[in-house]
Amino acid sequence: MNKALEQTQERSSLKLDWRRKISDHVAYGLLVYTGLHIFLTMTQLKSASGTVLPYFALVVLVAAIIPACRLFEMRWDRLSDAEAADPALAPAFRREVVLLWLAAIGLPLTITFGFLAIAPLF
Repeated sequence: MNKALEQTQERSSLKLDWRRKISDHVAYGLLVYTGLHIFLTMTQLKSASGTVLPYFALVVLVAAIIPACRLFEMRWDRLSDAEAADPALAPAFRREVVLLWLAAIGLPLTITFGFLAIAPLF
C-alpha cells in the first residue's frame, strides 16, 4: 500500500512543472497584451491627427516587451526537473504570474494613455 502511495505521489509531483506553467502564462499574457495594445493603438490611430506616437507604441511592443517576457520565462526555464516539480515554489510562481498579468493588462493602458497625455505637446 505504501509503495502505491509513493508512486502516486511521484506521478502527481511529476505532473507539476513550473517551467511549462510559466511558459503558458507568458504566451497567453503576450496574446492579451498584443490584443489590447493593437486595439487601443488602432483606436488612437483612427482619431490621431497624423502623429507618429501610436506607431512608436507598436515598436515598443516588439522591441521591449517580447524580449522582456522571454527573459522572464528563462528564469524558470533554468530549473532542474526536480525543482520544476517542487510545490514550495508555488508562492514565488503566483507572485510572478500576478506581476506578469498586471504588466500584460496594465502596460497597454499605460502606454496608450501616456502617449495621449504627451500628444498635445507635439
